[in-house]
Amino acid sequence: MKKLNLGCGEFPKSGYINVDSFFDSAQVKHDLENFPYPFGDDEFSLIELSHVLEHLSQPFEVMRELSRIGRNGAVIVIKVPHFSRGFTHPDHKRGFDITFPWYFDNQKLQFFQGIRMKLIDMKFEWYAQPYLKKKVISPFLHYPLLGISKIINFFANFSPAFCSRIWCFWVGGFEELEFTFKIIK
Repeated sequence: MKKLNLGCGEFPKSGYINVDSFFDSAQVKHDLENFPYPFGDDEFSLIELSHVLEHLSQPFEVMRELSRIGRNGAVIVIKVPHFSRGFTHPDHKRGFDITFPWYFDNQKLQFFQGIRMKLIDMKFEWYAQPYLKKKVISPFLHYPLLGISKIINFFANFSPAFCSRIWCFWVGGFEELEFTFKIIK
């Protein structure tokens, strides 16, 4: 099983081909704004992007490229900021919501981008990337926030539609929305 971690930053994953254009931790240096990516067709069984897509100017071209380099049935895991918190970083070009998978569902013709992927799972995360926050937030705040996040996430993921449109604003927004897709060729 060949695995790819796009936009690895300072956190390369063991057993993956790690790609980034800025960090020395990457085995492959490549700007993800430049297409095609330096990989062959149908090369990967698992592709992950964690907080990368919101920094790129052409998300649908990225998804098209992921479909090209992923095998039929490959899994793609994408973590992005929810629109309720998506613009807290000055380099973010967009936030995402629960409608993102509609663009890859050929049953929703008004949205379909010609890239077939099936949504396997979608979940919210209120306090995302704790491995980063642990470095900058006091332990007295970090650990209680982790606990609060588990409770909020539990209720948020009962109904992502209700959460995305209504109660995400009651809890100060969600830092992360995770999509897991399967490529259909």
